[in-house]
Amino acid sequence: MTTPNFVILYVDNPENSGAFYARLLGREPVESSPTFVMFVLDKGFKLGLWSRHTVEPAAAATGGGGELVIAVDDAAAVDATHADWAGRGLEILQTPTDLDFGRTFVALDPDNHRLRVYWPNGQ
Repeated sequence: MTTPNFVILYVDNPENSGAFYARLLGREPVESSPTFVMFVLDKGFKLGLWSRHTVEPAAAATGGGGELVIAVDDAAAVDATHADWAGRGLEILQTPTDLDFGRTFVALDPDNHRLRVYWPNGQ
């Protein structure tokens, strides 16, 4: 079976979004141009930020239609990450809460892509 290892988000300004994600992720991109920025994360997972103005074929949608999900080690890490991101000025769409799958919160990036941090129940 094929395993996805790369997500691309369509953004208004890749350089600005790249700077946002560099601060958020604590690492620099491995590739950066005016139309595309790429990060290589743990275990080889890649995050690309592509200009919604230059992507071909043209994108039909931008931020808010999906989520970039980040798992953390425990419920306290959900709360600590929330406090850190709120302190950095990220817009918080959902404060830390317990849902059927675990503890979670949702923030937005500059292009309104949803960033969900969670810790699954029972893990």
